[in-house]
Amino acid sequence: MADHADEGIYAFALYSDEGAMTVCPSTNTKEFLATAPQRDLVYYTFEPAEWRYEADGADKEFNKICNELYDAIEADFPEDDDEDSDDDDEDDEDDEEFVEFQQTLYQTCHDVLLKLKQEDFFRKLAGRDIFLMFSVTDYEYDREKLKDMITLLNDNPYRQQYLDWMKTWRR
Repeated sequence: MADHADEGIYAFALYSDEGAMTVCPSTNTKEFLATAPQRDLVYYTFEPAEWRYEADGADKEFNKICNELYDAIEADFPEDDDEDSDDDDEDDEDDEEFVEFQQTLYQTCHDVLLKLKQEDFFRKLAGRDIFLMFSVTDYEYDREKLKDMITLLNDNPYRQQYLDWMKTWRR
């Protein structure tokens, strides 16, 4: 991230997937945002999958995290190929345990971002507060939880822009 400070870093996110097998960083810059289609500028401003340094940075560390997540999922929640299984109660228990695992991962990512914010990590690195968020690909957050997360992680003009953008989303 420090290598790109002169590009006008304005946003950082951690993101995962619905299967809880990945955690990746994403960073965007004002320089890159200037190349985005103007008609969808708000989307490109706030969507980590569209950012300049998506899944870029600390590769070794994030690959290790992803490998550990994958191993945990495979060990704790093996796929049952037996379609004739009558173990619906066991499947329900596995589903509940997976959701707990998933939500713990998501909360941990949120907590890491909050800790970095409280330590002024990004202010020291980028020279200013930047937009922070946690995102999950192909997953729809509870909107109130998302609003609370954005509010807690951001004390900058991007917070209100994001909250205003949320108001335009279909229900």
